[in-house]
Amino acid sequence: MTDLDSSSTTYGPSAILTPANIVTLVRLAAAPVAFSMMLTDPNQSSWPLAALWFVLSTSDMLDGTLARKQGTTRSGAFLDPLADKVLTIGGIAVMCVEGRFPWIALVLIVVREVAVSVFRSVYVRRGLAVPASKIAKWKAFLQMGAVGWVTVPLTESQHWLSLGTLWVGVALGLISGAQYFVAGSRAATSMAR
Repeated sequence: MTDLDSSSTTYGPSAILTPANIVTLVRLAAAPVAFSMMLTDPNQSSWPLAALWFVLSTSDMLDGTLARKQGTTRSGAFLDPLADKVLTIGGIAVMCVEGRFPWIALVLIVVREVAVSVFRSVYVRRGLAVPASKIAKWKAFLQMGAVGWVTVPLTESQHWLSLGTLWVGVALGLISGAQYFVAGSRAATSMAR
């Protein structure tokens, strides 16, 4: 008799269509729908949009839980951060286009993400892995949350809440980026010894 409980299934590092990756692919596919809803709504807020953004933002925890339980994959290690970046940068970019967020916040976020991605690829070529810090996870949560506050109709007049959340997320992004560079440099130095 075969156990059909999917929670007991494990996947190797080369697997592609795992439950975790499917969740991530759905997040990526639904992101343009959310961006379109933001652009077509005059206030960038509605209950359906808020619900969609909440699901897209929080489902990151689901794919992470599934991956840890069933096995991480190389494709998931690429797709999950990609989905986070698409949602975060895309959502904030829409809010900048609509005049809800300042462009400088988006520029700082993009510069940080590009710099970390470049250094990550350098570290990987040297055989180093520098995991995301807790501050980096909070950064992503707050940046997605800043967009989320705008999408909730009850907070239309609470612009300070979304802006405050955004700027705390930007600050944590810069701090976690600096931590990433320091940790990578230390690991590279100790590896060279």
